[in-house]
Amino acid sequence: MYPKKVTAEEAVQVVKSGDHVHLSAIGNAPQCLIQALMERGRRGELKDVHIHHFHTEGDAPYADPEFEGVFFHEGFFIGANVRKGVQTGYADYIPVFLGEAAMLYRKHALPCDVAFIQVCPPDKHGYVSLGTSVDAALAAMEVCKTVVAVVNKYVPRAFGQAMFPIDKIDYIVEDDRPLIEKHYEEPNETDIAIGKNCAELIEDGSCLQMGIGNLPNATLACLSNHKDLGVHTEMFADGVVDLVRKGVITGKNKKLDTGKIVSTFLLGSNDVYNFVDNNPEVLMQDVAYTNDPFIIAQQPKMVAINSAIEIDLTGQVCADSIGTKQFSGAGGQIDFVYGASRSEGGKAIIAMPSVTKKGKSKIVPTLAPGASVVTTRFHVHWFVTENGAVDLYGLGMQQRAREIIKLADPSVQEELDRAAFERFGSHYRFLSK
Repeated sequence: MYPKKVTAEEAVQVVKSGDHVHLSAIGNAPQCLIQALMERGRRGELKDVHIHHFHTEGDAPYADPEFEGVFFHEGFFIGANVRKGVQTGYADYIPVFLGEAAMLYRKHALPCDVAFIQVCPPDKHGYVSLGTSVDAALAAMEVCKTVVAVVNKYVPRAFGQAMFPIDKIDYIVEDDRPLIEKHYEEPNETDIAIGKNCAELIEDGSCLQMGIGNLPNATLACLSNHKDLGVHTEMFADGVVDLVRKGVITGKNKKLDTGKIVSTFLLGSNDVYNFVDNNPEVLMQDVAYTNDPFIIAQQPKMVAINSAIEIDLTGQVCADSIGTKQFSGAGGQIDFVYGASRSEGGKAIIAMPSVTKKGKSKIVPTLAPGASVVTTRFHVHWFVTENGAVDLYGLGMQQRAREIIKLADPSVQEELDRAAFERFGSHYRFLSK
């Protein structure tokens, strides 16, 4: 049965006080529904409505103090638009590996009453596509009472699990506003040095996963002379598209989804969105598939490159908090670190600048009090900065400390060496000579 066509104002009437609402994410958040729902909140019609989603671009007013007691954001990842709300307690973060976010709904560990999604117009067979944001939307649709979809001509018709018949939707709202784009800064000298160090670890025929930001783009820019790379990732942006056009990414050596680029969400320019549209080379899949470590591990030469906020001398990686302040989320880091480390010929890489933009060392004797450990010292393998690369797997604590210190900024190496000596005792100094 074809879903009922309504206005945004009519559609949000399905939300009741106490409901849990899932939103499509990234640049594909259904802005017209968000705005209409906020108006209901301002009129005093709702209270205690929980909002769930991955990272989103654009406004997220439901995390503002204005809506205390009305809306409460509990996200699977923390972006800049909700960060202040989380850090001040007006919003919250649900600690979860990205690959298990869909499981929260499917196992009913987290309720979902309403799914607000955004899709492309239906094709001649009555199928629509979630386009740039599949993530946990399919799981939300499976368990919720009501599915409301914004049909938007700017949403790319992406293949894979992104596609489903329109009769799975209850209400349709039409709203043709362009998807939010993300234009990344040009990599600086440090980014390029890190990118080169990562690129040297990537063999021809490898399958890639890269996180978000300047470092992945810098690494991709250093891969123009590689051959037959594949992509199995949680997200990608413009750098991947460039390598496809250069013939570097072919996917011919992938064991699963051979010849296909696999992802669960996208964040880039319109060039990325246009590349995905009606492109059978790209499969947009459920996050439970893309981020399953046991799927990831089946790809030969799987290379996962992720970043960090800080790392201590034993290899503990903090990637989502600054001390006790929640900054982002675990994302898919451990999904891919574990999966890549189990891959035949695979490499799990943590890459980051040795210092912050303010010149503070990101390599520390111990993590800041209250900092979250995302990748444990038991999971960490390759560590990369602009100063080099080292494989920490199999190294003892003292040897790890020495190797990690070599990748720190020279101005702090002596200080870190003293901290290691204090931690491990006089034998450390003997070994370090």
